[in-house]
Amino acid sequence: MNNALAALQSAIVAALQAHPVLSAELSGIYDGPPPRAVFPYLAISDALVTDWSTKTAIGKEIRLPLTLWDNVDDAARMSDLITHVEAAIAALPRELPGWHLGSVVFLRSMIVRDAAGPWAALVEHRIRMLAA
Repeated sequence: MNNALAALQSAIVAALQAHPVLSAELSGIYDGPPPRAVFPYLAISDALVTDWSTKTAIGKEIRLPLTLWDNVDDAARMSDLITHVEAAIAALPRELPGWHLGSVVFLRSMIVRDAAGPWAALVEHRIRMLAA
């Protein structure tokens, strides 16, 4: 894993765990789909990391999708959880070990449900970082 991504992912996990609503509502935060998680939970999906360097600084642009999973019959609950995830990401510290967050931009969210399965909500941000 690239060190910018590792620093960002660590900060995101800490922010989500520290958020009062998410820490109370989610059973866990996982790197990918866990084998036997209790609903609701959040899985960090594979990130897309691209170069965002300038003439004078090393930079990375990271698109990091987060997926919320829940098995209740309530899309409003998923919308509420999305709102809290967005707030936690927006409040990330701008200084991370070895990196400075240049921008944090919300890209998209989407709620889907398989008729025979649980709800899933995708939340994706674009985060630009410069090496400190």
